[in-house]
Amino acid sequence: MRKYFGTDGIRGEANKELTVELALRLGYALGYTLKKQHCNEKTIKVIMGSDTRRSGYMLRSALSAGLNAMGINIDFVGVIPTPGVAYLTEKSTAKAGIMISASHNPAKDNGIKIFWEDGYKLPDDVELEIEKLMDNVDEITKDLPAGDEVGRFTYAEDEYYIYRDHVISTVSGDFSGMKIILDAANGSAYRVAKEVFLALGAEIVIINDAPNGKNINVKCGSTHPEILSKVVIGYEADLGLAYDGDADRLIAVDKNGNIIDGDKIIAVLALGMKNRDELKRNQVVTTVMSNMGFEDYLSNKGIELIRANVGDRYVLEKMKELKINIGGEQSGHIILSDFGTTGDGVLTSVKLVEAIRDSAKSLDELVSEIVDWPQLLINVRVDNTKKNLWNRNEVIVNYIEEKEKEMAGLGRVLVRTSGTEPIVRVMVEGKEMATVERVAKEIAAVVEKELI
Repeated sequence: MRKYFGTDGIRGEANKELTVELALRLGYALGYTLKKQHCNEKTIKVIMGSDTRRSGYMLRSALSAGLNAMGINIDFVGVIPTPGVAYLTEKSTAKAGIMISASHNPAKDNGIKIFWEDGYKLPDDVELEIEKLMDNVDEITKDLPAGDEVGRFTYAEDEYYIYRDHVISTVSGDFSGMKIILDAANGSAYRVAKEVFLALGAEIVIINDAPNGKNINVKCGSTHPEILSKVVIGYEADLGLAYDGDADRLIAVDKNGNIIDGDKIIAVLALGMKNRDELKRNQVVTTVMSNMGFEDYLSNKGIELIRANVGDRYVLEKMKELKINIGGEQSGHIILSDFGTTGDGVLTSVKLVEAIRDSAKSLDELVSEIVDWPQLLINVRVDNTKKNLWNRNEVIVNYIEEKEKEMAGLGRVLVRTSGTEPIVRVMVEGKEMATVERVAKEIAAVVEKELI
């Protein structure tokens, strides 16, 4: 059980949960771990970047102090998307990469994500070891380097251009004749997205590209694409592209203002890859939350959908295990492993526009065949001591199996427990709404009877 790390680094309200003291201890612990793993190296370097939150400067200082005190050198690459840090780490001699960001969370929050030298997020065992060290900093700081042996902090913001040029290089040809609206969420994409699309010849209008440290993700970006929809219609643009705070996600908007989620973006990309014979195994990875209508569409195109648990780390694990080169989530966190090691909103956006251009169709035409099947979610309030036992209850398990057989491949049941409330969530999805409603209510009644 992790104490500090969640599914995507350490995150919390800045200076309340994610404190200077915690960041300092993380710096000590990470530095100690790096020195232990690379004990034969004279110098050890890490890449560090951040989004635009005001608290980023505070946390950067504390984290840097701990790392430098351990003798670790830091190349600070400035405001950059999270995947930029991952890419620069992989392509350099750095032994780790650090991104200070809370992604799509409110501006008051912040977070620290760490990548290993291969550009992938830390393995679970390394995170657990770092957590132990964080709780024993007195032991690991007994013999610190001194004087000119401490680590150095270097501003290396020109390294940003290495990442920017990499994204541009993934596209064949240009986007001349296309009008695109970009929503930078007042975050990490505010500069790179504009520069990439201008370099590729698109006509662009960019909104929410004036970060002030407090307006990141505020009624904008991938979590709030409503304004982008209106701007796309107003400018009669071909499409709109919305990023989140650290630009590792993408949500699109078609020319009619309709919001296109991550699953549909994956469908467009995967079909284009299949047509170019680039889709490995003719498979994609998404999560258990992906709609069956989306799965049905892919199947009709000769593409198999593989489901993973919710969370980009689980999507990536499945991709690596099966050697699949595209995967992601409805939220727009999409991994194109031929070009990067983590979700990349800006990279995904240029590949999406490339796919639209090559298809000679508009985005709304490309997704018109994807029809979401009806879903119904019922929250069943139960005895809190029993909520996590639903999958050991034979009556419930057998009843769910019976109902899934009854739907004969035209529906599914997903049962999950709430992490904070005495609730079991029953989600039923199917081709016919009447069947979905009936089955959901029947299963919910059985769950309530057995766990009340």
